[in-house]
Amino acid sequence: MKNVTITLDADTAQRVRVEAAQRNLSLSRFIGEVLRERLRKADDYERALQRILTMKPFPLKGPPQRYPSRDELYDRPVLRRR
Repeated sequence: MKNVTITLDADTAQRVRVEAAQRNLSLSRFIGEVLRERLRKADDYERALQRILTMKPFPLKGPPQRYPSRDELYDRPVLRRR
């Protein structure tokens, strides 16, 4: 474990103390867990981004088709009013 000193404004410090107390954690442990979770999410995002960027593009097959008109899209029995 590494000791680190941080500086918080009064409002943030108070809110963090309350949040830590509600979770029955020390302030130090709560801040550590918050930072770990944030770093984990950043790592997950980076891995997902790299996975997408390494994918090869796929060819679109078949002849091009026109987009349906608005009337065609919304001409469904479930949307018709009686």
